Amino acid sequence: MPRPAQFAVFGHPIAHSLSPQIHQAFAQQFGIALEYRTIDAAPAAFADAVRRFFDDEDGRGANVTLPHKAAAFALAGERTQAAARVGTANVLTRLADGRIAAHNTDGAGMVRDLTDRHGIDLRGHDALMLGAGGAARGVAWSLLDAGVATLTIVNRSPEPADALADAIGEPSRVHTRYWEDLDNIGSYDLIVNATSAGTLGQSLTLPFSLAASRALCYDLGYGKSAIGFLAWAQAAGARYAYDGLGMLVETAADAFELWHGKRPDTEPVYRSLRARSV
Repeated sequence: MPRPAQFAVFGHPIAHSLSPQIHQAFAQQFGIALEYRTIDAAPAAFADAVRRFFDDEDGRGANVTLPHKAAAFALAGERTQAAARVGTANVLTRLADGRIAAHNTDGAGMVRDLTDRHGIDLRGHDALMLGAGGAARGVAWSLLDAGVATLTIVNRSPEPADALADAIGEPSRVHTRYWEDLDNIGSYDLIVNATSAGTLGQSLTLPFSLAASRALCYDLGYGKSAIGFLAWAQAAGARYAYDGLGMLVETAADAFELWHGKRPDTEPVYRSLRARSV
């Protein structure tokens, strides 16, 4: 029998990833045979690992997560408009001519999770983004496209936050503040945790004053990595507190459609994963 088509997700760490389960579940909907695995690559080894996967292992497509999204964008020979706008990639696809194409579906997946699955209207929200790395870049433009009124970006190192705000180029809507000012910058009705703290097992100490009375708090991570932020959100009195499991499933569906030309039904897969995590 011929070897099934090869797919993977690159990250560091990556053993916790649910992506293999999600893509196998999608494949079952269409009777598609594929192999999908996790590949743990340290930053210095990432580019070589990607080339080996596509060139030597006949890889057809890969998802990319922390901390490689900027590096994935840099090594691609072709970039979609969405990837070019944010400067990062969460999906790589091998083209017919052997080049690698970069896509970014993070923002679209997050907005679809919030609006379609959870019924949230993002228009008019004053949003606070914690973090300014690849994950933050992936969703910042989409939040603005979805109609948030303002976006304030705060990062432990101020330079990446300033660079992201400059790249967006909407000074009337997008602002930056210092991490040290979190105690006195007021409250927000949408707070997005785009830091890597949870994934790296680090604590995230935040003042309760950040959360407005009807705040929506959203962690781009899921599972154990989101527990600390969601606990803070609930203690702060947020009305809604969601992790990024739905975003993960939605972005996986976008990648699956890119690779296979078929759009999977995300809801049964999301419900199955959510039931296991309760």
